[in-house]
Amino acid sequence: MTFDRITRDPGRLNGQPCIRNLRLSVRRVVEAVAAHPDRAELHREYPELEDEDIRQALEYAAAMLEDKTLPLKSAS
Repeated sequence: MTFDRITRDPGRLNGQPCIRNLRLSVRRVVEAVAAHPDRAELHREYPELEDEDIRQALEYAAAMLEDKTLPLKSAS
């Protein structure tokens, strides 16, 4: 996997992974995708984001969870 749009800078957002050195963290992009399922609405809210930024942010987040098991509440 190549994440050429994901950057880290210790002096920016405490070193959190960001999109193209913008002050927009991968976490915020993933949260925005969840909050704005309509891509047109997402692009209106974040015009600086490109489709490849969004794709890489989601892929990066998935890669970070790959080997982790998170406790979930049981469905009852």
